[in-house]
Amino acid sequence: MNISQQRSIVHMDLDSFFVSVERLFDDKLKGKPILIGGTGDRGVVASCSYESRVFGVHSAMPMRIARQLCPEAIIIKGDFERYSKKSHEITEIIREQVPLFEKSSIDEFYIDYTGMDRFFGCFKMAHELRQKILHESGLPISLGLSENKTVSKIATGEAKPNNEKEIPYGTEKPFLAPLPVKKIPMIGEKTAHTLHGMGVKKIHTLQIMPEELLESAFGKNGRILWNKANGIDRSPVVPYTEAKSISTETTFSQDTIDVPKLEATLVAMAEQLATKLRQKKQLTCCVSVKIRYSDFDTHTMQQRIPYTAADHTLIPIIKELFRKLYNRRLLIRLIGIRFSALVNGHYQINLFEDTQESVRLYQALDRINIKYGDKTVCRAIGINAKRHNFNPFNGLST
Repeated sequence: MNISQQRSIVHMDLDSFFVSVERLFDDKLKGKPILIGGTGDRGVVASCSYESRVFGVHSAMPMRIARQLCPEAIIIKGDFERYSKKSHEITEIIREQVPLFEKSSIDEFYIDYTGMDRFFGCFKMAHELRQKILHESGLPISLGLSENKTVSKIATGEAKPNNEKEIPYGTEKPFLAPLPVKKIPMIGEKTAHTLHGMGVKKIHTLQIMPEELLESAFGKNGRILWNKANGIDRSPVVPYTEAKSISTETTFSQDTIDVPKLEATLVAMAEQLATKLRQKKQLTCCVSVKIRYSDFDTHTMQQRIPYTAADHTLIPIIKELFRKLYNRRLLIRLIGIRFSALVNGHYQINLFEDTQESVRLYQALDRINIKYGDKTVCRAIGINAKRHNFNPFNGLST
């Protein structure tokens, strides 16, 4: 490989992020097994400390089972706004120090140091950045450095907790070979089970398998899987930008005073925007509703809320804002919704109020609507809006 073509990609991941933030505010939590998430029997573990993981506890596990495995664990409901502020603090440290970075989740970053070796040394720069984050935030963070995103992410996992690992050029395959196939980021429980059924448990076995065999078993993902197993990944580091808001509004063909129809339209719009948030791995903490009367008099009202992308949390707030706004009892020409103050984050990490059933429901609904189109599955009230010739999706913007 030509030196000019070699890349230097760093992956950084904050260790047990939610737990680490809680320990910043309460020293008594240090060294103890911690579970963060829904506190009821039907709640889900959003994050857990390394001390609890030795008992078999992991994220997204039902809280009831986690308590059985680790009865001595301290259970904390969690404060997502607090975690978001710390995430923003880390993001600003990185932004000031690096030429190009991607924020892939609330606690995970990719940094492109390509070309910097000739001046400073990429691993030295990454080490110094990690030390700066440790010193200024007080949070443990691990890093991996390699030629691409996949190998760097796996290297970070091997470096944890609170450490760093470099995979030199040309050593990607031997580094990956002895590791379990589940270490490859794209392999979940279902794919791992299929691979185990094929007799594939170590990455080395994937490396020597015919690429065509994997493609016949997994389709186009089989070729991607073979590439990743062999340390090949050309995906770029996507420059990080923060979306400030996402919104939608509709202007009715005929001005209306029918409140049930208006609320049905708001629900349909809320469902669409919440789905967009989850697709983009974003959360909102500010909800706004706008109405425009037939005389073009326009009013808006907003409310700050805990970060979320959940329909069942957002819809009641939107309805309440509408009821407060709609006080003139005149015909309405336009209504709109806006979600602002967005942050990056998978919906799964906002599990503090959710049950296993609600999390699985959203995941299933999103999969169906992504595959077959928006509103393939939605609330009945949203279907009613469509029947009444409302088009709540004619003004989507970000």
